Amino acid sequence: MVTGIAGATSVAAQGKNEPIQPITPAKVTNPGKVELGKKLFFDPRLSKSGFISCNSCHNLSMGGSDNLPTSIGDRWQQGPINSPTVLNSSLSFVQFWDGRAKDLQEQAAGPIANPKEMAFTHELTLEVLNSIPQYRAEFAKVYGNKKLDMQLVTDAIAEFEKTLVTPNSRFDQWLKGNKKAITAEELKGYELFKSSGCVACHNGEAVGGNSFQKMGVFEPYKTNSPEIGRAGVTKEDADRFFFKVPTLRNVELTYPYFHDGVAKTLEEAVDLMGRLQLAKKYTPEEVAQIVAFLKTLTGDQPKLQLPILPPSQNNTPQPKPFN
Repeated sequence: MVTGIAGATSVAAQGKNEPIQPITPAKVTNPGKVELGKKLFFDPRLSKSGFISCNSCHNLSMGGSDNLPTSIGDRWQQGPINSPTVLNSSLSFVQFWDGRAKDLQEQAAGPIANPKEMAFTHELTLEVLNSIPQYRAEFAKVYGNKKLDMQLVTDAIAEFEKTLVTPNSRFDQWLKGNKKAITAEELKGYELFKSSGCVACHNGEAVGGNSFQKMGVFEPYKTNSPEIGRAGVTKEDADRFFFKVPTLRNVELTYPYFHDGVAKTLEEAVDLMGRLQLAKKYTPEEVAQIVAFLKTLTGDQPKLQLPILPPSQNNTPQPKPFN
C-alpha cells in the first residue's frame, strides 16, 4: 500500500484518467460586465408583469433551479418543461433541453420574450433599460458608446452566468488526491456508476451537458408532458424524446428530475434511469450507493451579494397588471 505524499500523487494521477474531471473555478476578466449582468439577472422589470426575473426560475438560493416539476411563468401559466439549473450551465455544449440555443447569450434572449415565461418583448426591454439613467450609465461604462441593444443585454447576463460554477465538491477533492474526501459507501456508488455505464453520458467537468440522448432506450418513457425533445427543433420524428443530457453537478439540490420533473427524489431518478437507459434493475442497496455518490457532486455555491437595482424613473414603462 502506498502512503504519504507518493500516495496522494498516485491518486491524483488516477484522477486524471477518470471520466469525470474537477470543475475549474471561474475567471472574471471584466468585473463591471459581470456586475451589470447580475443586476439584469435579478431585475423583474425585464418581464411584462414586473414580477418575474431570471432568478425566478433559476433561483441561486435553490441550486440554480426552482424545485418545481415545470416552471410557472406570466399570469401563473404552467410551463411545459422543467427548469434546468443555471449553475455550471456554461459547461454545456448547447442550452435548453432541446439545444435550440448555441450558447448562454442566445439562451438569455429567449425567456424574456416567451409569452409563457417573462412575456415581454425585446423592444420593451430596451425601452425600460433606456429609461433608467443608472442603467444607461452602467452600459456606457462597460460597453463604451455602443447603442444599447439586446446583444449587449444578453452578453452581460451571459458573462454573469459564466461565473456560476461550483468547484471544490468532495468528489473533486477526491479526484485531486484527497482519499478521505469521500466515504467507502460513496466510492462504491461511483464504481457502480462507472461499471453500469452511466458515465457514457454523464462525464466531463459537468458530469453531463455534452450530448443528446434518447429518453427511454430499453423501455419506452411514459410522460404526460407534451414536450418532445429535439424533434421540436429538427422537426424529425426520429428526434422525439431526445434531450440534452443534464449536468449531475449539485443534483441533490435540483429536484424534481428529468425534463418533465416526474422523479421527485434521486432514488426514483436512479431507479428509473437504470431500467430505461441501461436495462438494469438496481437493488435498494445499489440505489443508495449511487445516490450517496451523486451527493458528493455538490460544490461550493456562488458567493453572491444581492445587487441593489437602479430605481425606475417617471418615464419608465409600468408593468401590466394581471386581469
